[in-house]
Amino acid sequence: MKIEYFPETDSLYIELADRPGADTREIEEGIVLDIDENGKAVGLDIDQASKHLDLSKLDVDKVPFSTTETASS
Repeated sequence: MKIEYFPETDSLYIELADRPGADTREIEEGIVLDIDENGKAVGLDIDQASKHLDLSKLDVDKVPFSTTETASS
């Protein structure tokens, strides 16, 4: 899984799977689900992310893998 924020457009993309998207579905205004050719979710695009989410922190709890912390100013 990869999470990437684009400040110039205030959008957040959460890559759920390393597969190409074939279609999109808007599940809520400004929130778009990318799906592959089999209808499986591969990513989530959130426009105006700062209005939908608290971008000041990311809590990761009880995940079955190690995490690393990175930040850029």
